[in-house]
Order: sequence, then C-alpha cells, then structure tokens
Amino acid sequence: MSSPENISPVNPLPPVIVALFLLLLGIELVFQMGARGLAGGPGAIGWRSSAIQTHGFNADIMGWMLQNGQYPREHLMRFVSYIFVHGTFTHAAFAGAMLLALGKFVGEVFSQWATLALFLASSIGGALIYGLLSAQGQPWLVGAFPGVYGLIGGFTYLMWLKLGQMGAQQARAFSLIGFLLALQLIFGLLFGSNGEWLADVGGFAFGFLLSFFLAPGGWAKIRARIRRH
Repeated sequence: MSSPENISPVNPLPPVIVALFLLLLGIELVFQMGARGLAGGPGAIGWRSSAIQTHGFNADIMGWMLQNGQYPREHLMRFVSYIFVHGTFTHAAFAGAMLLALGKFVGEVFSQWATLALFLASSIGGALIYGLLSAQGQPWLVGAFPGVYGLIGGFTYLMWLKLGQMGAQQARAFSLIGFLLALQLIFGLLFGSNGEWLADVGGFAFGFLLSFFLAPGGWAKIRARIRRH
C-alpha cells in the first residue's frame, strides 16, 4: 500500500495528451508574442494569418485536388497541420482545455499510441468530411476541435460499453455529443454558422467508430465476432 503522503492529489495526465497540449500552447504563444511585438519584428504581426494560409485546411483546395487528380505534399499535409493553428487565443484556449479533459479520460483506458492515433485520424477524417460536404468559399478550417471531437467519440464509446455492461440504456452515452451539437445550433442561429461543424461531427463519427478497433482488445473482439458469424 502506498503512503497517503506519496499519493498525488491530481491524477497524472497521459503523456501523449500533455505533449499535444504543449505543442498547441507553444505555437499559440509564438503567435501572441509576435502580435505584441515581443518577437520577430514588425512582420510578426501577420504570423497567424500567414500560418492559416500555409497550414490551414480549405475545401476549395481539396476540390482542386480531386478535380485535377493532383495531390501535392504541401496540400496533403494540411489534413494534419491545420490542427495546430488556431484563429484566436480564445479558440486555442478552449480547444486546449477540452483536449486535456477528454484526453485524460480516454488516455487512461486507451494506450498512448491508440490515443494519438484516435486524435490524428479523427482530425483527418473531420477535415475530409468538411472538404467533401461543405460548400465552396467556406472559411479556413483550423484548430484542434475535430480531433477533440474524436476524443469525445472515444469517450462516448467507453460510456456506451459501460452502460451496456450495467444493463442501462446505451443511448445515454450520446448525451455529451448531443448537448454540444445543440450548443452549436444555438450559437449558429444567434451569430451565424459556417461549415466547420461538419468537421466536428465528422471527427466525432471517426473517433467513435475507430474506438471499436483502438480500444484495448478491440480488434481481437471484432475478429472473434467475425469468426463466430
């Protein structure tokens, strides 16, 4: 038994989530320093805008790639690089806070590599849905929210399993995503909306479905079911 004096009052965060958070935070701090003239000189004021143009994801670019059958590396990398660029400090702060909260829960059950794969694959999937379904002329897609929604998908999967084991109504597992989508609908009605919600929903869907494979023993369970049928 551990001595009470040696027990931390706060459970440690999964290292992969800490690393992602520090990366997001570091990039945002660079933008903040540049905007305040603390680094980079006068040109640093435009660092954020330049990063959005260079690393953000855009449905028009994806449409161009599909139409021409060309997939330059500098455009393919946008499926991942957009995660680490945010539109404002508030945008980055909310995304970082949700990353820590959801990442802690999922990362305590999933392996480190599975947690990272879930976050990145959901981000890519969210961008893919955004590029395929949103109308042309939509704003740049930036920020970690599609990946965070993928973690919400992982969280929902774990709650879905737990409720099933308890014999409870498994539909209750989708309460969180339902609440968040309702908030997005309200804000969209009040302040206007764009297609970014498609990336969030896509990230959630990818996260939930991928959890069947990435959760501990998930692939083995699926193979066992296939063999039984």
